[in-house]
Amino acid sequence: MEYRRMGKTGLQLSVLSYGSWVTFSKQVDDSASDQLMGLAYDSGINFFDNAEAYEGGRSEEMMGRVLAKKNWDRTSYCLSSKAFFGLYGKNNKPNQHGLSRKHITEACHMALRRMQTDYLDLFYCHRPDPETPMEEIVWTMNLLLQQGKILYWGTSEWSAAEIMEAHAAAKELGLIGPAMEQPQYNLFERRKMEWDYTTIFKNVGMGVTSWSPLASGLLTGKYNEGIPDGTRLALENYVWLKDRLMQKEKIDKVKKLETVAKELNTSLATLSIAWCIHNPNVTTTILGATKVPQLTENLQALDLYPKLTPEIMNEMEEIMGTKPR
Repeated sequence: MEYRRMGKTGLQLSVLSYGSWVTFSKQVDDSASDQLMGLAYDSGINFFDNAEAYEGGRSEEMMGRVLAKKNWDRTSYCLSSKAFFGLYGKNNKPNQHGLSRKHITEACHMALRRMQTDYLDLFYCHRPDPETPMEEIVWTMNLLLQQGKILYWGTSEWSAAEIMEAHAAAKELGLIGPAMEQPQYNLFERRKMEWDYTTIFKNVGMGVTSWSPLASGLLTGKYNEGIPDGTRLALENYVWLKDRLMQKEKIDKVKKLETVAKELNTSLATLSIAWCIHNPNVTTTILGATKVPQLTENLQALDLYPKLTPEIMNEMEEIMGTKPR
């Protein structure tokens, strides 16, 4: 396993990590999650990602049960959660979502209970909240830092302007700004990482824990001929994801990209993950495998990414045509 420092912090994260979005409590049970997290940990993965919104807290509860059973040394791995969406979706009452001091604090306390841990290594503002003053958000995160309940705070899917506003507020108040961002990053979603955040990488040194390297499975090729039963896009309540991904233009590109994978004697999934971690600004990319063979295949990206020559990268670029301009 390779480890990268998270931006300008001293924290080292495995370049591949494991997350629970959609999978935990939706696609896998305790037994499967135990097996997958065990394989991840034994392979050198030291970061496990979660959020309050994942299955209304049930994902965190499942991860907590697995960790309690594993009884690994707590200093050997990092845990995360995120606050914003709340637990109840459209049924949230006022203050049960957003980034008010009340909700951030309560979300942190509940995540600690659900995950059966004393502290979170990483804690994110899951989305920006224009209705809460930035100073309130920064102060709240710093209070949690001072209390030892979180060790680093960051953002997820914030714009470059919003991230810099948080840093400016922190500097003015003499506080600690966000250390990391969690954007979607894959061969279809590139603008934030390769365009919007460029000056932040240079000036602030932000860490990146990117998600969806396989575009929710589209970049595995399994949706090339339709949507198989039991896959993520076949799940109830994920029609919005299916509509976003199942487009003929995207599937045609995936089919062409398979030729590059075959040239390298690897799978399309492994190639797509290797492409993500080839970007030095990526601290870690979060895997979401639901089966052991999938996770084993994903981990092979570690060996493949150093072999992605400029010629191969250009060939992939010509096929995808997704570079931000």
